[in-house]
Parts: sequence; C-alpha cells; structure tokens
Amino acid sequence: MQISLFETPNDNSSSYTLPLSEGDVTYFPNALSQHDADAFFERLQAELPWRQDIIRLFGKPVKIPRLQSWHGDEDCTYTYSNLTMSPNPWTKSLLSIKARCEALCAQKHSNRFNSVLANWYRDGQDSMSFHSDDEPELGINPVIASVTLGEARPFVFKHKETKEKYTQVLEHGSILIMAGATQSHYVHGIAKTAKSIGGRINLTFRQLIQRAK
Repeated sequence: MQISLFETPNDNSSSYTLPLSEGDVTYFPNALSQHDADAFFERLQAELPWRQDIIRLFGKPVKIPRLQSWHGDEDCTYTYSNLTMSPNPWTKSLLSIKARCEALCAQKHSNRFNSVLANWYRDGQDSMSFHSDDEPELGINPVIASVTLGEARPFVFKHKETKEKYTQVLEHGSILIMAGATQSHYVHGIAKTAKSIGGRINLTFRQLIQRAK
C-alpha cells in the first residue's frame, strides 16, 4: 500500500487515547513524517480548488471563516448547515493521505473512507464553531479521521450534557481518529486567536452512506 508520494516511509504509529467519558478518540501525534507533512501542506494549498462558502445564520448570509474544498467518490454529495457540496475529484495527495488514515484506523476499526472535507485556516482569525459531525449521511457512530498540516491549533471537545471540556493541540503531521459515540456526546471546534500564527490545513476523512437510487 502506498502511504507517501515522497518515498519517505513513516512507521511511527504511536498513539494515545483521549480521556473522554462516552467518547472514543485516538491521537497519533507523528502519523506523517516531517518531510511528508511539509510537502503535503504545500501541495494541497496549490492543487485544491479552495473556496469560501456562504451559509445562512438567522436568515442572513455569512461567509464561513475559512476556505473549503470537498472531495470524494462521484456520488458523495454532502450537506451540512444547509450547504450542499458536490464532490471534486480525488487528487494523488488526498488518496495518499487517505491510505495512511485507513491503515491507522485498521488497528481498531475496519474503515474505508469515500470522501474528505478540506479546511484551510489561513490565520488565527479563521475558526470552526462548536458542532458535531452527525449528519444523517454519516450514519450512526461514524469513524472520522482528522489530519492536521501546518500550524498547530487547540482542538476543544465539549460534552453536550455535562459541558466538561477537553483540549487537544493538533500538531503538524498528526491524525486524530474519532469513533464510537463521540459525535453523539460531544461537540468540537477551533476558536479564533489574536496571536499572529501561520496557516493550517485540516482534512476530515469520512464514509458517507450511499443513498439508494
């Protein structure tokens, strides 16, 4: 299985489980080698058709505070926050990273991904509000692999009932795997910061349920 486009294999699969009650989250801090993570970060900036989408909040159009690009199999149309996205084709870079995520998921979950949402946080003012990845087309207890390239950012989990929070800094070249009932019990997000920081690309690989035709 091809893991890297750049022929620099990385066998560091060390991980730890986040201490989240009613959650199942595993963090791989060095899932990609430094060389590969650097190269993917540069390639994805250049090769993906980034765009800034608009959603409606309280009846008003609002620009999403980050750039996005949705990719996947031909029939993987995705809707969230009343925004419907048709998939762009897979790129070699995305397929290579997808293979790495699937290899790590195989340690606990026999999962294959058919789509990915790419988000480009250009600076500290780009963010992601609290939400759960619980859209119907993701099914019950989805497995989601989140890849970080570029600037490390604090990723906050908040329990829906107890409101207890847990923060994990997602580092360059890391992969976070959310599984089990995590989306049922937690919301997650990335806050703005006034600090002068660099850009971050995040890839969240998913398995969309194919609708009957």
